[in-house]
Parts: sequence; structure tokens; C-alpha cells
Amino acid sequence: MANNQADPEHQSAGAWAKKYYLATRVVMESVLRPFDLGPTQWYVMHQLMTVGPTSQRDLGRMLRIERATLTGVVAALVRKGLVTQTPDAADQRQKVLTATPAGAALWRQLPDPIALILQTAFDGVPQRDIETTTRVLRVATGRLTSLFPKGNES
Repeated sequence: MANNQADPEHQSAGAWAKKYYLATRVVMESVLRPFDLGPTQWYVMHQLMTVGPTSQRDLGRMLRIERATLTGVVAALVRKGLVTQTPDAADQRQKVLTATPAGAALWRQLPDPIALILQTAFDGVPQRDIETTTRVLRVATGRLTSLFPKGNES
């Protein structure tokens, strides 16, 4: 078949990378739903709980999400009382995000969805295979990102 993408049995590395990504999203959403958190909210909380207060602009770059998307995620976390948003001392136009005591308390209760995903997905897989997969996907991603660098700034 000339166009493998039309083939329902498409087995390329890219197709499997996408299937893996989608499966991890399902697991994350299922694990976090009882705590009224979504995956992006979890990543914001992870940053704030493991690194500490972070500028909203930097967080958007780290998570590679659009400013408008992050604004909505942060607004939800603020509304839930899990995060505070304060003006940056150096630039009042920028906002710094900090976990609240309620956010820290919730964080201590949360199961780690990433640990669950890694344990489940890679149980019994030799470490060298995981390292090879990671290296191949890192190189491929870097090559694709450099192909159109302007499209990868979000």
C-alpha cells in the first residue's frame, strides 16, 4: 500500500508513539478524575510542588502549551484554591504561581500517575530497550523540531 497512514494496521514508530501518548492520557485522566484534576493541572502542580514558585510565562514554555490554554488551567487551579497567582516583583505584568497549603495537602494525597504509567507500561522490559526507545524518540523529535523551529515555540 503506497500510503501506510490509510492502512488500519499502520505500525510505524510514529503511530505507536501516538498510541502510547493517547493511552497515557487515558490513564492520567482516570487516576486524576477523583481528585478533580486534569493532566495539565497535574503538571502545573508537579512543577510548583517539586521546584517551587514559577512564573506563568516560564511554565507555559516548559509545558509547551498556548498562553490561553495555560490561563484557563491556572484560573481553574486558583478557583479551586490550589494555587495563588501574584505579580512578579521584577515585572508586574508577569505572574508568579505558588501552591497554596490546600494545594500542598492535595498533592500529598495524589497518586503519582507517571509512576503508575511507567511501572505498568515497562514492567519486564529490559532497561537497555527503554534507553534505546528513549534515545530514538529524542533524536527523532529533535530533528522534527528543528525542521520548523518557529512552529515549536508554544
